[in-house]
Amino acid sequence: MAATDTTVYPPVRSGVRRLSSLAPTHELLETGPTVVFPGQKMRAPSKAHETAAAMEMAKHHMVALGSGTSTPTHPPPATTTDSYAFAFDIDGVLIRGGRPIPEAVQAMKMLNGDNQWGVKVPYIFVTNGGGKTEQERCVQLSQQLEIEVSPGQFICGHTPMREMAQKYKTVLVVGGEGEKCRLVAEGYGFKDVVTPGDIIKDNQDTTPFRNLTEDEINYSRARNFNEVEIGAIFVFADSRDWAGDQQIILDLLMSRNGRLGTRSETFQEGPPLFFSHNDVVWSTSHELTRIGMGALRASLEAMYKAVTGIELTTTAFGKPQISTFQFATRLLQQWRKEQHGINSAPETVYFVGDTPESDIRGTNEYDESQLSENEWYSILVGTGVYREGSKPRFQPKAIVDNVLEAVQHGMQREMAKQLEAKTVSLSLNGEVNGEVIVDEGFDLGKSRTV
Repeated sequence: MAATDTTVYPPVRSGVRRLSSLAPTHELLETGPTVVFPGQKMRAPSKAHETAAAMEMAKHHMVALGSGTSTPTHPPPATTTDSYAFAFDIDGVLIRGGRPIPEAVQAMKMLNGDNQWGVKVPYIFVTNGGGKTEQERCVQLSQQLEIEVSPGQFICGHTPMREMAQKYKTVLVVGGEGEKCRLVAEGYGFKDVVTPGDIIKDNQDTTPFRNLTEDEINYSRARNFNEVEIGAIFVFADSRDWAGDQQIILDLLMSRNGRLGTRSETFQEGPPLFFSHNDVVWSTSHELTRIGMGALRASLEAMYKAVTGIELTTTAFGKPQISTFQFATRLLQQWRKEQHGINSAPETVYFVGDTPESDIRGTNEYDESQLSENEWYSILVGTGVYREGSKPRFQPKAIVDNVLEAVQHGMQREMAKQLEAKTVSLSLNGEVNGEVIVDEGFDLGKSRTV
C-alpha cells in the first residue's frame, strides 16, 4: 500500500492548490480550489494543469454566486482554444470496470496539446455515476488516467441537487456505500440528512429480511422517527439493498407528510422523490450491461401503482435531463469568461458518450432546444453500452470505435471549419487567385457521420 502524501504543493495558478492523489482525506479535498495530480509522479505541473485549474476556479466562482457568472478584471494568459470544448461520460467511455479504456490516456494527451496542431482543448466530465463527492471522483480519475484533474471539471448526476439544499430541512438519502452519500449531501449544504440505516436502527422491523451489520450499526445515527418529518427523498447512487430501500421509500411515499408509521388516506401526502439519473443499464467490467438506477425508478413506480392504484410522479436529474446540460453550459461559459473575457459558452461542445438513451438523447435534445445558444455535437463510442452493428435508438452526429477517435473527429472537424473560414475570407479579399487550398492533416478517420 502506497504511503499517504499529505503535502500541498505550491500553486501554479493563483488561488489553486496542487494536491497528490495519495492524500485523499476529506478535509484536504474540501479546503479551497484544488487540482489533483496522480501519485508522486507529477511534482511539477503537466500539460493538463491549465485546463484543470481554470475549470476549478470557474466552478468555484459559479457556485459561490449561485446560477450567475462573474467576469475577472484581467483574464489571465491562456494557451487553450476558446471556440470549442469536449464533455465526456466516464463509465464506458474513459473507464470500464475501474480500469482505463486503452485509448483514453492518449485521448487526454491529445486534448492537452500532444497533437499535430499543438492546440490545447478544454474538457469536462459529465457522468451519471454518483455516490461520491466530485473531489473523490477527481482523485480516482487522476489515478486511473494518470493526469491532473480538478473537482471543477466534474458534473455528477447529483451535482445539480446542491441547488435544493435550502428548500428541504430533513431529507432521506439513498444509495451508495456506507455513509458516502450522506457526506455528499451534507457537503452540498443539506442540514439534516437521514439514511435507511438510521431508520432500521430505530425500528429493525421496518425491513423484515435486512439486519444491519456491526459497522452499519456503529455509523447509523440513533433518533426517534416518530418525531421526524422527512421533506424529500433523494436517490444519490445505486441502491445496495433494493428490497430494504424500496420498502422504506414506499412507506414514506404513502405516509402523511413524511412521517414514518403513518398512512395517508389519499396516498398523495408523502414527500417528493428525486433520482440523480435514469440510466436503466450501464457498462461495467461484465461483458453484458448491468441494471442501474433507472431500473430502480421503474420498479418503485410499478410497485407504488400496484399498491395504491395511483401513478407515481418522480423527478430525475443527470443525463438526458436538460438541467444537466444547462449546468455544463454555465460552467463552460464561466470558464470562457475567466480565461478569455468572452461572455458566452464555446461555440461547439462535443459530447462523447456510450449510452444512446441518456448521452446521445440528452445531447441532441438540448442542442435542438431553444435553451441552447451553442452547438452540442453528439459522438457515440462502441466501448460501453452501445455495440457496433446495433441500431442506436437515438442517432448521434457521429459513431466511432473509441474515445481517441472521438477526440480526433472533433478536432479535425474544428480545424476543417477554420480552414474553410480562412479560405472564404481570402476569397472575399481576392487573395486566392483560383488556387485550391489543401491541408493534408484533415482526415475524419474512422468516424461514421450519421
